[in-house]
Amino acid sequence: MTTLRIAAIVRAARDPAALARFHVEAFQAREAGEAAVAIGQERIEFVRADAPAASAPSNSVAFQHAAIIVSDMARAIAHLARVGGWQAISLDGPEHLPEASGGATAFKFRDPQGHPLELLEFPRGSVPPVWQARDGLFQGIDHSAITVLDTDASLRFYEALGFTVLSRQRNQGAEQARMDGLTPADPAATVVEVTGLRPPGGAPPHLELLCYRTPATLPAVPGLRSALRLSAPHGADPDGHALVGPGARLPPVAQR
Repeated sequence: MTTLRIAAIVRAARDPAALARFHVEAFQAREAGEAAVAIGQERIEFVRADAPAASAPSNSVAFQHAAIIVSDMARAIAHLARVGGWQAISLDGPEHLPEASGGATAFKFRDPQGHPLELLEFPRGSVPPVWQARDGLFQGIDHSAITVLDTDASLRFYEALGFTVLSRQRNQGAEQARMDGLTPADPAATVVEVTGLRPPGGAPPHLELLCYRTPATLPAVPGLRSALRLSAPHGADPDGHALVGPGARLPPVAQR
């Protein structure tokens, strides 16, 4: 168990090759085998699905994004705009979060086939060492974030696999709502529990659990769009997020 790592993020796609090409163009990724790319040292794989599930909002447990570290948000957005084909989730462009929520600048959007992604720029002076050591505009995948119904239940599951807590915080306020594309009656009241988990074999990428308190987390709609490929198979977590092993395909569309 000490070697368990997140080996890749896996995305169901109508056209895996086209989605891989988008990532190469949009994030200066490298081809890493058939329908797979590497962004920095981290990997995303694309598998064919004739009818992947509909896109879910940020506060649905069907939501799972990949967070890509950028060295300069303005340049990254300008590059992304030239590629096109994506759709914004964030309501007002890149959002600078308050210090209490980490102080990073983030922008969420969907790739041409509906999968959520995030560009993330750490505040100057607070860049983790792993990212200080990397060059380039798009430096790699920091984490995959999954929305969960119950932080404690998910935490017990992942701790049993050997994951350890990196951080726990409450992100709140209108900035969080705008970044997540949410429009509750009172955006300033938005509250999300964010728990960072380090795989026993090391990171990046690490895992983040997102539990929405206001507005409340929504149960998943039927279907499966994404999974984590671990260095050993482990089925699914309490909310049905798939954890597949080396060489395994995504399970069929799930009702959960």
